Amino acid sequence: MKKVRVRFAPSPTGALHLGGIRTALYNYLFAKKNNGDFVLRIEDTDQSRFVEGAEQYIIDCLNWCGIRPDEGPSNEGAYAPYRQSERKTLYKKYAEELVKKGHAYYAFDLPEEIEAMRERLRSEGTNNLLYGHFIRMKMRNSLSLPPEETEALLEAGSPFVIRIKINGNESVFFNDMIRGEIEMNTNGVDDKVLLKADGMPTYHLAVVVDDYLMKITHAFRGEEWLPSSPVHILLWKYFGWENQMPQWAHFPLILKPDGNGKLSKRDGDRLGFPVFAMEWKDPNTGELMKGFKELGFLPEAFVNMLAMLGWNDGTEKEIFSLDELAERFSIERVHSSGAKFDFEKAKWFNHEWIKKLDVGSWKQDVKKIFEEKGIVITDEIKFEKVLAVIKDRCTLLTDFWEQGHFFFVRPTAIDTASLLPKWNEHKNLFFNELSRTYRLIGLWNATDLEHAFKEIAAVNQLKPGELMLPLRIMLVGAKYGPGVFDIAALLGKEETLKRVEYTLSLLD
Repeated sequence: MKKVRVRFAPSPTGALHLGGIRTALYNYLFAKKNNGDFVLRIEDTDQSRFVEGAEQYIIDCLNWCGIRPDEGPSNEGAYAPYRQSERKTLYKKYAEELVKKGHAYYAFDLPEEIEAMRERLRSEGTNNLLYGHFIRMKMRNSLSLPPEETEALLEAGSPFVIRIKINGNESVFFNDMIRGEIEMNTNGVDDKVLLKADGMPTYHLAVVVDDYLMKITHAFRGEEWLPSSPVHILLWKYFGWENQMPQWAHFPLILKPDGNGKLSKRDGDRLGFPVFAMEWKDPNTGELMKGFKELGFLPEAFVNMLAMLGWNDGTEKEIFSLDELAERFSIERVHSSGAKFDFEKAKWFNHEWIKKLDVGSWKQDVKKIFEEKGIVITDEIKFEKVLAVIKDRCTLLTDFWEQGHFFFVRPTAIDTASLLPKWNEHKNLFFNELSRTYRLIGLWNATDLEHAFKEIAAVNQLKPGELMLPLRIMLVGAKYGPGVFDIAALLGKEETLKRVEYTLSLLD
């Protein structure tokens, strides 16, 4: 039995969309489930769209998600190199081989000649404007020209491309592991360019040659590649590699929240959420695009959420670690229809993972957020205790600042407006007595602080519930935060008393 080998083959043309990360994830999970290899291959044959820094960004995104390739540009294996631009000399040989076999041809048409052809077809009322079997004999190529003219053009160094020769009205069949048996007619397929005038291959040639040479057993990609499938299937056939052809699966699209079309960057901007794993700054335009990482998502939650966008294990379970996903994953349970993106659900996954993981798993990320706000953490033990007591209240890592900054910096504003309507002499006396008692208390912990608080309230015939909010506002400055006695315990005696006494001075 062949060893399972899958590949993720992105183009370094910019930020990596959620759909791209999910494609990488499903490939990775399938490889791990089957003790196989996950290969990262950079498809950079279109140099006109190449963006500096995009390849490293792709690698950084995968590393953040924990989706680490077994082979790729950063850790080369037996099938190096893993950048198609570095494999350029390979492809010409294979393209020429197809020409010799009669499955491809040289095309000498200039771009303006092709456009003139299309204009002519439009004027004649023809809907099919493809450069294919309908019109190729009317164009300048080695099928329409006499052999001696073709030779002369080649010897003269005339620019040319090599196109695949697709026969008309043929049915191409293949089995998709998600969608079952698929039949596609070649009438809607043009004679795709395989080798460009600059000697670079197009995706269509390179993907087939590289999958063959790298012994890829399963080719999984997004459903937007379905229309190109006949070209790729025929290339495997024309090369005589049918027995080595990988099994296919085309993943569903990630849809807009309303289900109406593919989720795009524009939708994210409009609706206020990212569509990229990590922040990306376009080096050409300077545009900064938001990422889930910078928004405060944990990689565990991000990956978990992505996995569930179009797949489930057949149970009601929703929270999975990466290892658990690999153990349970199967291509057959990937849905064939698109999955609506739900940002509220994505945040729910993050909240669950913040609660699930030990504080140490994400402490450094939160510490960085605090330091960016100007608070340098010197007491690591106190910091961990604060994070532990507020984590159930946090959906994003960035929420820890709002929910916990008051433990490290005294509030600059106290919400006395919420206290004054019900403030009276009895409450004033209570808090003055509480302050004196707290100053004398021996063990400074939440349990003893609460006990003393309730004891003084009982003596003064006051309801503890009416006094808790004032104490919270004194310590926090506002009406939020974890248990008020937990707050006091973590603030410490001196800081608690200073805050209580300061607020009392404002209420006098």
